[in-house]
Amino acid sequence: MDDIHTLHTQYATEDRLEIRRAVWQPGPEGNPSTAALDVILDSGAADVLELGCGTGAFAARLAAIPSVHVTATDASARMVQVTRDRGVEARVVDAQALPFADDSFDAVAALWMLYHVPDRDRALAEIRRVLRPEGVFVAITVGTDHLADLRSEAGGRPWEPSFSSENGPEQLAAHFDSVERAEFHTRAYFENRASALEYLHTMPDDIAWDLPEFTEPRGFGGHVTLFTCR
Repeated sequence: MDDIHTLHTQYATEDRLEIRRAVWQPGPEGNPSTAALDVILDSGAADVLELGCGTGAFAARLAAIPSVHVTATDASARMVQVTRDRGVEARVVDAQALPFADDSFDAVAALWMLYHVPDRDRALAEIRRVLRPEGVFVAITVGTDHLADLRSEAGGRPWEPSFSSENGPEQLAAHFDSVERAEFHTRAYFENRASALEYLHTMPDDIAWDLPEFTEPRGFGGHVTLFTCR
């Protein structure tokens, strides 16, 4: 899921994204998206930019807060339209070339999206540029052990994102003085074998996914990291 062709194929419609989102439940540490929201609100941010807004769920939560003005962006025109349909300001933007002036935002959010960006170093430099000096950047990604049990059981290998829990800190430290992290152990629940295979088939992997039959709901472990950067 790291190349631009795959990105546009994956997000030409919202269908694959919604299938993946529907199965996830928070773990003992809570919901990582809510934690990211709390970081932004605790910072006192008034102007917030979201990169890779998807269907606009996170942007809509921000937009519901009267003191916050949110600008949602995505590389997919369809995702931008879905977000606009929620009543949120949204536009098609390349994260590697942000069309905003220096020091435009108090906070920038990039949730589960930096591994899609071909030139992350350039994108991170752009994020730092549009952030005000005391601004905060929140990024969410996954670890290489994220759903590794499901992927292995279905005939694949663990996914190794180009921006992950493991390699993210080094990439972020090149642009931010402070990088803090919080870990979340989420779980994906599937009603049966068919629903698990439906999820796997939303992925771009060239793998003939297969699983043993199961009829009772099963859960598989996820690993999510929230980075807070200043």
